[in-house]
Amino acid sequence: MSTQIYGLRTAANREDQVVDYLISKLQKNPNAGILAVIRPHGMRGYIFVEATSKGEAEATLQGVPYARGLLANEIPYTEIEHMLEQVKVEMNIHKNDIVEIISGPFKRENAKVIRINKQKEEIVVELLEAAVPIPITVKMDAVKVIRREEGSEDKEE
Repeated sequence: MSTQIYGLRTAANREDQVVDYLISKLQKNPNAGILAVIRPHGMRGYIFVEATSKGEAEATLQGVPYARGLLANEIPYTEIEHMLEQVKVEMNIHKNDIVEIISGPFKRENAKVIRINKQKEEIVVELLEAAVPIPITVKMDAVKVIRREEGSEDKEE
């Protein structure tokens, strides 16, 4: 049995809802013809489904909220392979570094790194321009280092 990968257009920023609804629908009917649902990180408006045929995929996707329809052509695996392989990137963040928050409610705020939790990939920062220093926990990929504190390389936790 050969399978194909199809792109599914979704409403912008509704990819997670489409995936959740589709998975719950597939749990009720496991023989629906869709074998995998792929939601690549950072890609908006599209998810990918691996199905036995385009007709079965379209039938399963019927009535899924925020799903806008399958793309006309099958997508070769080589085109989405780079989105599926998780590459571990070592973050070069140290205690006392000055960072800029690049996502979330504190976007574009500068902060000082207080603690680093490498297992959870989180850091605790204090906003520099806040009247009262409150520790905030953010993901490591939600910040970028803008200024390195002198001697912070040897103080890594």
